[in-house]
Amino acid sequence: MLIPHGAVIALVDGEDWQILRNGGTEAEPDLAVLPTPQLAETNHSSGGRHQVSSANPSGHQRDEDAHAAAVGDWLNRQVQAHKIEKLVVIAPPRTLGELRHHYSKAVQQAVIGELAKDFMDRQPAQILAALRAK
Repeated sequence: MLIPHGAVIALVDGEDWQILRNGGTEAEPDLAVLPTPQLAETNHSSGGRHQVSSANPSGHQRDEDAHAAAVGDWLNRQVQAHKIEKLVVIAPPRTLGELRHHYSKAVQQAVIGELAKDFMDRQPAQILAALRAK
Protein backbone atom coordinates (compact mmCIF):
# COMPACT_ATOMS: atom_id res chain seq x y z
CA MET A 1 0.00 0.00 0.00
CA LEU A 2 1.30 3.43 -0.89
CA ILE A 3 0.95 6.18 1.69
CA PRO A 4 0.40 9.60 0.07
CA HIS A 5 2.16 12.72 1.35
CA GLY A 6 0.19 14.15 4.28
CA ALA A 7 -1.74 10.94 4.98
CA VAL A 8 -2.46 10.24 8.62
CA ILE A 9 -1.96 6.81 10.17
CA ALA A 10 -3.95 6.06 13.31
CA LEU A 11 -2.61 3.23 15.48
CA VAL A 12 -5.32 2.16 17.90
CA ASP A 13 -5.76 -0.59 20.44
CA GLY A 14 -8.29 -1.07 23.20
CA GLU A 15 -6.59 1.34 25.60
CA ASP A 16 -4.15 3.55 23.72
CA TRP A 17 -3.61 5.22 20.39
CA GLN A 18 -1.04 7.10 18.37
CA ILE A 19 -1.11 9.35 15.31
CA LEU A 20 1.55 9.53 12.59
CA ARG A 21 1.72 11.62 9.43
CA ASN A 22 3.65 10.95 6.23
CA GLY A 23 5.86 13.97 5.67
CA GLY A 24 7.59 12.28 2.76
CA THR A 25 6.37 11.09 -0.61
CA GLU A 26 4.63 7.89 -1.68
CA ALA A 27 7.96 6.62 -3.00
CA GLU A 28 9.92 7.67 0.08
CA PRO A 29 7.56 7.96 3.05
CA ASP A 30 8.73 9.61 6.24
CA LEU A 31 6.40 8.92 9.16
CA ALA A 32 6.46 11.46 11.96
CA VAL A 33 4.80 10.76 15.30
CA LEU A 34 2.34 13.51 16.20
CA PRO A 35 1.25 14.48 19.72
CA THR A 36 -1.60 12.21 20.83
CA PRO A 37 -4.76 14.20 21.54
CA GLN A 38 -6.66 13.61 24.76
CA LEU A 39 -10.00 11.86 24.31
CA ALA A 40 -13.28 12.14 26.19
CA GLU A 41 -14.16 8.48 26.70
CA THR A 42 -17.73 8.87 27.90
CA ASN A 43 -19.60 6.39 25.69
CA HIS A 44 -19.67 3.38 28.02
CA SER A 45 -23.28 2.34 27.28
CA SER A 46 -23.42 -0.11 30.17
CA GLY A 47 -27.07 0.40 31.01
CA GLY A 48 -26.19 -0.11 34.67
CA ARG A 49 -25.85 -3.91 34.36
CA HIS A 50 -22.88 -5.80 35.66
CA GLN A 51 -23.38 -9.37 34.43
CA VAL A 52 -20.86 -10.57 31.89
CA SER A 53 -22.16 -12.06 28.64
CA SER A 54 -21.87 -11.39 24.93
CA ALA A 55 -24.98 -9.21 25.17
CA ASN A 56 -23.62 -7.41 28.22
CA PRO A 57 -19.86 -7.00 27.90
CA SER A 58 -17.51 -6.76 30.85
CA GLY A 59 -16.39 -3.42 32.22
CA HIS A 60 -13.05 -3.86 30.47
CA GLN A 61 -14.79 -4.47 27.14
CA ARG A 62 -17.02 -1.42 27.67
CA ASP A 63 -13.88 0.64 28.35
CA GLU A 64 -12.28 -0.61 25.12
CA ASP A 65 -15.46 0.15 23.16
CA ALA A 66 -15.64 3.62 24.71
CA HIS A 67 -12.02 4.20 23.70
CA ALA A 68 -12.77 3.16 20.10
CA ALA A 69 -15.85 5.40 20.07
CA ALA A 70 -13.79 8.35 21.31
CA VAL A 71 -11.10 7.77 18.66
CA GLY A 72 -13.82 7.47 16.01
CA ASP A 73 -15.37 10.74 17.18
CA TRP A 74 -11.98 12.50 17.06
CA LEU A 75 -11.33 11.18 13.54
CA ASN A 76 -14.79 12.34 12.44
CA ARG A 77 -14.10 15.88 13.71
CA GLN A 78 -10.66 16.00 12.08
CA VAL A 79 -11.94 14.85 8.69
CA GLN A 80 -14.93 17.22 8.91
CA ALA A 81 -12.53 20.10 9.65
CA HIS A 82 -10.37 19.07 6.64
CA LYS A 83 -7.38 18.39 8.89
CA ILE A 84 -7.26 14.78 7.65
CA GLU A 85 -7.84 14.02 3.98
CA LYS A 86 -6.29 10.54 3.70
CA LEU A 87 -6.37 8.07 6.57
CA VAL A 88 -4.92 4.65 7.31
CA VAL A 89 -6.16 2.84 10.41
CA ILE A 90 -4.20 0.05 12.10
CA ALA A 91 -5.92 -1.73 14.97
CA PRO A 92 -6.56 -5.22 16.32
CA PRO A 93 -9.52 -6.83 14.52
CA ARG A 94 -12.10 -6.27 17.28
CA THR A 95 -11.07 -2.66 17.84
CA LEU A 96 -11.07 -2.02 14.09
CA GLY A 97 -14.61 -3.38 13.87
CA GLU A 98 -15.75 -1.16 16.72
CA LEU A 99 -14.09 1.88 15.14
CA ARG A 100 -15.96 1.28 11.89
CA HIS A 101 -19.27 1.62 13.77
CA HIS A 102 -18.32 5.20 14.61
CA TYR A 103 -17.01 6.41 11.23
CA SER A 104 -18.99 9.14 9.53
CA LYS A 105 -19.46 8.92 5.77
CA ALA A 106 -16.64 11.47 5.39
CA VAL A 107 -14.24 9.26 7.36
CA GLN A 108 -15.29 6.21 5.37
CA GLN A 109 -14.30 8.11 2.22
CA ALA A 110 -11.03 9.34 3.76
CA VAL A 111 -9.89 5.82 4.73
CA ILE A 112 -7.45 4.62 2.08
CA GLY A 113 -6.38 1.52 3.97
CA GLU A 114 -6.78 -0.57 7.08
CA LEU A 115 -4.62 -3.19 8.73
CA ALA A 116 -6.17 -5.50 11.32
CA LYS A 117 -3.13 -5.93 13.59
CA ASP A 118 -1.95 -4.68 16.96
CA PHE A 119 0.91 -2.33 16.09
CA MET A 120 1.03 -0.11 19.16
CA ASP A 121 4.58 0.77 20.17
CA ARG A 122 6.00 -0.24 16.79
CA GLN A 123 8.62 1.90 15.10
CA PRO A 124 7.68 3.83 11.93
CA ALA A 125 9.94 1.56 9.82
CA GLN A 126 8.03 -1.52 11.04
CA ILE A 127 4.70 0.16 10.29
CA LEU A 128 5.82 1.09 6.78
CA ALA A 129 7.06 -2.45 6.11
CA ALA A 130 3.72 -3.92 7.16
CA LEU A 131 1.77 -1.43 5.03
CA ARG A 132 3.98 -2.03 1.99
CA ALA A 133 3.41 -5.78 2.35
CA LYS A 134 -0.36 -5.29 2.28
